[in-house]
Amino acid sequence: MQMRTLGNSGLDVSAIGLGCMGMSQSYGQPMETADAVHLIRAAFDRGITFFDTAEVYGPFTNEEVVGEALQPIRDQVVIATKFGIDIAGTAGHDGMDSRPQHIRDVVEASLRRLRTDHIDLLYQHRVDPVVPIEEVAGAVKDLISQGKVKHFGLS
Repeated sequence: MQMRTLGNSGLDVSAIGLGCMGMSQSYGQPMETADAVHLIRAAFDRGITFFDTAEVYGPFTNEEVVGEALQPIRDQVVIATKFGIDIAGTAGHDGMDSRPQHIRDVVEASLRRLRTDHIDLLYQHRVDPVVPIEEVAGAVKDLISQGKVKHFGLS
């Protein structure tokens, strides 16, 4: 598998990544966990090192499956996940929630579900028109300085 450097981040990823959303939602019935784990590991065996998920996929269950599948090979893969969707419906605006405390809460929960101590690439799922981007970036910067997040992007 050819590798690519993601932008100017220094983050090396496989030329083809695996988006895992469809394993838990959107394209028919969710896959059985064992089948999804097998598929993710088969992708890795074929050279894929970049795996994309989000807390909203499932919701939550997709990160759990990705975490289970990748835990034994965590140091050989790049995991991307996302924040910013108001799954609980408590933020009260357009289905988005990128308030700094919500970002911190999502990252902590994602780390547990993904069975890892860091997220390689954390995306803001959608721009939140209510929260200034400076507040979003500040919260993510803090998570980067804590070692919980390595890189930040916008989906």
